[in-house]
Amino acid sequence: MKKLIKHVLAGREKKITEEETVLQPLPHKDFRFANPFIVLHHLLPEYIKPGSALRIHPHPHRGFAPVTFQLQGEGYHKDNVGHNEIIKAGDVQWMFAGKGLLHSEGPTKHILDNGGTQELIQLWINVPKAHKWDAPRYQSARKEQLPGVLEQEGVNLRLASGKYDEKAGPLQSYTPVISIIGEIEKGRRVQLTASPGYWTLLYVSRGRINVNHDSIGEHNLIVFEKEHEEILVCAEEETQILFLSADPIDEPVAAKDNFVMNTPEETEQAIADYKNGIFGRLEF
Repeated sequence: MKKLIKHVLAGREKKITEEETVLQPLPHKDFRFANPFIVLHHLLPEYIKPGSALRIHPHPHRGFAPVTFQLQGEGYHKDNVGHNEIIKAGDVQWMFAGKGLLHSEGPTKHILDNGGTQELIQLWINVPKAHKWDAPRYQSARKEQLPGVLEQEGVNLRLASGKYDEKAGPLQSYTPVISIIGEIEKGRRVQLTASPGYWTLLYVSRGRINVNHDSIGEHNLIVFEKEHEEILVCAEEETQILFLSADPIDEPVAAKDNFVMNTPEETEQAIADYKNGIFGRLEF
């Protein structure tokens, strides 16, 4: 049976640094979390002028995984537990912060020196309490490493994590998380399926789609009911979507600043630990 739409959450501008503004449909005033999906930020296409110095300075995370889908340009990542990598358009990185780290991110030196367009989506994906204090780790996958799913003419959907369409995504998570990114040509239809009981979200990063007979424009996040399994998508324009479906984590969420813990006391402790230098240092 078709899944009903429970919420359509419009991305609203949120200033994340003095220089950077993103669209944030999650959390939203009408709907807070779909745990493990805590935050969705969309950095809209932004032209970086040659000779720029734009970069997000080292900052801390604890208790969750920031996951980046690079849509255009090149993304730089460096952290203080030894990871240093560049991802390009179509690539995905999955950084698990665990008990805590510092990292820096932003356009690469090549983009800053020569100019170029940047666009990305970043998710904050929660982990169960039992793993919040695990050691940090880092994963990434190139665009060509993401297996195609629901393959047909005019449809280019790529599986980053989880199992779908008898295929497995290369990126691993502590609980089942299916993430699919890709493009659908105007007029093409696909039928997505989700396990009943899972949180299931669909973000329209570009274009317009018809979902189970409702027309939804770009920069909107659709939250579906947990019951049933079928989602019929028709592209009314050239469209790019991010499909997310995950087994719920039924634990309290205390998210503040750059931390996702289970209690307010734990987030306050994370803030204090950062101020007291517990997270270490990072030269970027």
